[in-house]
Amino acid sequence: MLEYHFPEKTIKAVGFDEPTLTWMAEMDLVEDSAYQGALVIVCDTANTARIDDKRYSQGDFLIKIDHHPNDDVYGDLSWVDTSSSSASEMITLFAQTTQLALSDRAAELLFAGIVGDTGRFLYPSTTARTLRLAAYLREHNFDFAALTRKMDTMSYKIAKLQGYIYDHLEVDENGAARVILSQEILKRFNVTDAETAAIVGAPGRIDSVSLWGIFVEQADGHYRVRLRSKIHPINEIAKEHDGGGHPLASGANSYSLEENEIIYQKLKNLLKN
Repeated sequence: MLEYHFPEKTIKAVGFDEPTLTWMAEMDLVEDSAYQGALVIVCDTANTARIDDKRYSQGDFLIKIDHHPNDDVYGDLSWVDTSSSSASEMITLFAQTTQLALSDRAAELLFAGIVGDTGRFLYPSTTARTLRLAAYLREHNFDFAALTRKMDTMSYKIAKLQGYIYDHLEVDENGAARVILSQEILKRFNVTDAETAAIVGAPGRIDSVSLWGIFVEQADGHYRVRLRSKIHPINEIAKEHDGGGHPLASGANSYSLEENEIIYQKLKNLLKN
């Protein structure tokens, strides 16, 4: 969108490439000198620890655009809207409100962002405004069917990992579920931590599961914990364990098997009250 309206400007996308998303776009390589006199816009990143490129503060002006709870206030200008399903929805709203035309490519990527963050419009964050803005984007000329088909496709190895999760999911009598993906399991299925994001919603398809945690062991031995819930807020639990996020979709970190047990017990306690 910025390139479309400001062709005379040098605009770069900076950060780490997410292997499962490079089919949509890839990041640029940027020299340190590019930050001199630069406007830096950080999107969809709740706290500074999660910003990919640590040079974000070296520009002349910093803008934060985000839809997560504003627990870490940063930026010279901050636009945080927790009522939005996604940063993509916010940017689409901004473009529509200010009557900034969107290129077909920009509309396609924003549409993908909304579809991804709403779980194909299944999550509670999907509002009437979300659907109206998605419809506005859909009016642009891009291959809607090919895009959504690609977003819904998984590799064979991820499909096998999903089968493992269903086979090894632990579910208590109230619907609190968990599964641990050790480094051994990741190597067995030849998947990375990032690729496990594709199956984070899998336990939620089971009718008896109300909330769940997926504990993914990292190379250094700690666990990345993906927490999800259908109804009960779990973000406070995430905050207690070096994380945070949305009420029904959060992330945390665990530094031992004992802490894994503590987190799971807290999930179970939510359903007992």
